[in-house]
Amino acid sequence: MDEAALLRDAQQGDLDAFNRLVLAHQGRAYALASRMLGDSEAAADVTQESFLSLYRHLRDFRGGSLRAYILRSVTNACYDELRRRKRRPSVSLDALAASDGENDSGRAFEPADPGETPEDHLTRGEMRRAIEDCLRRLTDEQRAVVLLADVQAMDYSEVAAVMQTALGTVKSRLARARANLRDCLALRGELLPEAFRLEGKASA
Repeated sequence: MDEAALLRDAQQGDLDAFNRLVLAHQGRAYALASRMLGDSEAAADVTQESFLSLYRHLRDFRGGSLRAYILRSVTNACYDELRRRKRRPSVSLDALAASDGENDSGRAFEPADPGETPEDHLTRGEMRRAIEDCLRRLTDEQRAVVLLADVQAMDYSEVAAVMQTALGTVKSRLARARANLRDCLALRGELLPEAFRLEGKASA
């Protein structure tokens, strides 16, 4: 059954149809929340709350991209959580870095390769940690646009729908975010494996 049919049935009260929609979208919703927050437990809470909100307001959905609708809810919930943390910080950046290295969200940047050597695995781990550290140093909005466009592989119009902003704003914000990531990774060149070192901004 296609998504439109599942959505129609779910709006009519079919819980099984709604659960199938959840299964189809929960992976990318969790991955986005996990990278936005750097905390697997908080990401799980945000994801669950977003789907509960979707269930409560399902009959209000009037079409368009369900993926964009769900990720907009997740993004907004992450912004709320990040604002709460800034008002009442309770977890250090070092703790977030440690926990983030242990959760499954990092796999978005490191596709599994059963034939890799232990050295290759360590190399990819170092690169992933460097990227995650640089992602955390972006503004919340820049981090969101990079995750949506470059990790979730959404096109600019979908990102604009998720972030509820103009297409031009998405493009300029993404350009700044990518430039900041390149600069951040360039500063960490000596910490990265030789194969991943940036030779300069032009080659990044």
